[in-house]
Amino acid sequence: MVVVSFFLVFLAIVIIGAVLFLGTGMARSSRDSGAGLDEPVPNLPPVLLPAGAKASDVDRVRFALGLRGYRMDQVDEVLDELRDQLTSQEREIERLKLALEAAGNQEEPKE
Repeated sequence: MVVVSFFLVFLAIVIIGAVLFLGTGMARSSRDSGAGLDEPVPNLPPVLLPAGAKASDVDRVRFALGLRGYRMDQVDEVLDELRDQLTSQEREIERLKLALEAAGNQEEPKE
């Protein structure tokens, strides 16, 4: 009878231990699920380009390293700013070309 009661106590301890082990493992996995896919919290100063960005300015840009590489929010912000500046410069170049063509047409002597 002592052997049976010892076995039952031992079995109860093993079952309780297994339940606790599995319970903490599931709680941990449900809490951490998707943690790497959350949007990063901007806790660093922004990386910005100057107003009239040149190639040398782009060469000097440095991004902070995160756990999995560069901070995506900083890279996206700089690329958006660079795109906007290049678009603005392209519009200005086109405007100046049209103005130059118009000025050239006015100066040509008519025969």
